[in-house]
Amino acid sequence: MKAVQSVLTWAAIAVLVLLALPVIAVIRLFDRTPARVRTGRAFRDLGALVPSINPAWSVRVGGVDPAALRHPYVVVSNHQSLADIPVISKLPWEMKWVTKAELFRVPVMGWLQRMAEDIPVDRRDPNSRSAVVLRARRVLAQGCSVMFFAEGTRSRDGRLKRFYDGAFSLAVQAGVPVLPLAIDGTMDAIPKHGWTFGRADVRLAVLPPVPTEGLTEADVPALRERVRGMILDQIAAWRERPPDAVDALARPALGAAGAQGAGGAEIENRVETPHPAPRG
Repeated sequence: MKAVQSVLTWAAIAVLVLLALPVIAVIRLFDRTPARVRTGRAFRDLGALVPSINPAWSVRVGGVDPAALRHPYVVVSNHQSLADIPVISKLPWEMKWVTKAELFRVPVMGWLQRMAEDIPVDRRDPNSRSAVVLRARRVLAQGCSVMFFAEGTRSRDGRLKRFYDGAFSLAVQAGVPVLPLAIDGTMDAIPKHGWTFGRADVRLAVLPPVPTEGLTEADVPALRERVRGMILDQIAAWRERPPDAVDALARPALGAAGAQGAGGAEIENRVETPHPAPRG
């Protein structure tokens, strides 16, 4: 029954995407907003429909501040499953997602990402990382937020993995706040390397923004750990567990297999800059 329901849900998603493709293409054709905000928002609205058509998911979103609609942020989230993407798309503002370049070559979805002007990163090409930073800073200067999954890949067991520096270095260079997101429950929605939809009680919280005024590259590790601690504490509170029970760094590492990036729609955060760029 679970497999049949999953097949029907995937079929409904495919129909939605195919119907939305020409609509979003028309919006993109006439979109003259900075950073193509209207096109990107139409793409996120498409993603936000996925939880609505999936009867197995219950989604609760909290902490949304209307001020987030008017302020560019470097948005940072933990990452548990593919389901994170449509759930986070429910947030009512546009942001460009930093995504692995392979996904831009996927028919239809890759076309939509290009129209929305999401930001590809090629993990095999060090020059791509510098290009990501330049493009992300341009998006922020246009008043649009940029979105990273700070762990760089999905968690295998729901515990919080280490965060990479890229998003936090970008925030310091661009002089914009970091907006932490905490998400939990999506591991049950779509297991890693799985395709069937499970029953899931998903919670997404927008946490208070963390300012970066006056910070330098030397402050990036402390900023990273402050934001990670906020997300860790929120997930631990939801689960009614001590933070150490949620923290993958508080226990022995998973081993080489756990450190590998997984396939699927993952948002890449391994963006490093060899030299700090001047503030814009």
